[in-house]
Amino acid sequence: MGQFIADHPDRLLPADPGVRDIARSLYKKVEGLPIISPHGHVDAAVIEQNSPFPDPAALLVTPDHYVTRLIHAGGVPMDQLGLGSQPAGSRQVWRHFCEAWPAFEGTASGFWIRQEFAHVFGLQEEPTADNADRLYDALQAKLSEPGFRPRELFKEFNIEVLATTDDPLDSLDSHAALQADPAFAGRVLPTFRPDQYLNMAHPAWQDNVERLISAAGEGATGYAGYIKALEARRRHFVERGAVSADHGVFTPYTVKLDDGEAERLFELGRSGQAGPRERDAFEAHMLYQMARMSVEDGLVMTIHPGSFRNHHTPTFEAFGADTGHDIPVAVNYTEAIRPLLQDFGTAKDFHLVLFTLDETVFSRELAPLAGFYPAVYLGAPWWFLDAPDAMLRFRSAVTETAGFSRSSGFIDDTRAFCSIPARHDTSRRIEASFLARLVAEHRISEERAQELIMDIVDASPRRVFKL
Repeated sequence: MGQFIADHPDRLLPADPGVRDIARSLYKKVEGLPIISPHGHVDAAVIEQNSPFPDPAALLVTPDHYVTRLIHAGGVPMDQLGLGSQPAGSRQVWRHFCEAWPAFEGTASGFWIRQEFAHVFGLQEEPTADNADRLYDALQAKLSEPGFRPRELFKEFNIEVLATTDDPLDSLDSHAALQADPAFAGRVLPTFRPDQYLNMAHPAWQDNVERLISAAGEGATGYAGYIKALEARRRHFVERGAVSADHGVFTPYTVKLDDGEAERLFELGRSGQAGPRERDAFEAHMLYQMARMSVEDGLVMTIHPGSFRNHHTPTFEAFGADTGHDIPVAVNYTEAIRPLLQDFGTAKDFHLVLFTLDETVFSRELAPLAGFYPAVYLGAPWWFLDAPDAMLRFRSAVTETAGFSRSSGFIDDTRAFCSIPARHDTSRRIEASFLARLVAEHRISEERAQELIMDIVDASPRRVFKL
């Protein structure tokens, strides 16, 4: 059995000894800072109810599509990974994971899981087919301990702020309960995510719109009621502590329509007569409207485009969304986002955080946009790009044009609760490595690098997300 490397103090730091010494010093400045997680997918009810995690597979494998997708690529059916109406038992899912462990070498997922094993669960060996049951039993024993309940781990992980992602019609009762609980010191904030109410191509769009207008249209009907309802639900989220509204769109295309044309497209969608062009135009108009609402209600607007979601239709039909087959596509930001920025790019206190899965736009489009528009901030690398080498590529691509002050700080974008500290630690080590190189090349002073890493890790997410 090979040596377990997750405890090495210099993991991810530069190989050059001199640069590594600088990176060590910078990392130490931020190693113990609290975690600010302004975008993620952990269910608030998990924290509020504080129930024990059910088993190792349900915690570490099945909900994490970073993990399931790679095991599936090796030939394991999805129903053998805990998904679907008749999933395999958790111990069998865990065995598949352990057998597939060699496939994770070199991946971000492999790095995070090693960190979880070592620093959350105190395990010091690699998963294998031979030790799968023993590891499962050891993890199950840990999960039964009181210290491994969600709230205790929230405190142990040093999480200060954790944002969830929520449906516009969610009651947000779990958020309210956590806010009212004097025994819970953290902040769990809802995030307004209206994709299924803006995108006519979504199969539930018509039903969602009718429910939305009925619940929050304030007596108005049609397009007017639809707009009123969205505004009302955003106010509800703000009252429950929300700081941002998130938009997962195929492209960042925006357009400003007059009310008459918007109403015409809306009614075409309700009657099922809208074609692709009408659907795209309406969604682009609604993305513009979301910016208009953010200017008015103060919610930070984040846009996550560039993902061909549910690429494999049979898997989507059998197992649903977020099952590992969202595939990146090329993105055009400069022209697509221009109508929005024409009206709101310099609006006072409007914060627009732009993410991408298309690395080619880092230096060509995103950095120049953030380097001019006061509203625009660079979203951290996410999904396939929240990995060590991709993070370094991001910093190299955007910093020379936009500097450090125009970035959002790290976002973990995860459903895998126990991976949160490992993901944030990864980001801190990579930022230290990038800054150390600039110091070693005499491009910035070490004193300035120490100030910058504190800003990147702590001040930036607070500033950008208005925390």
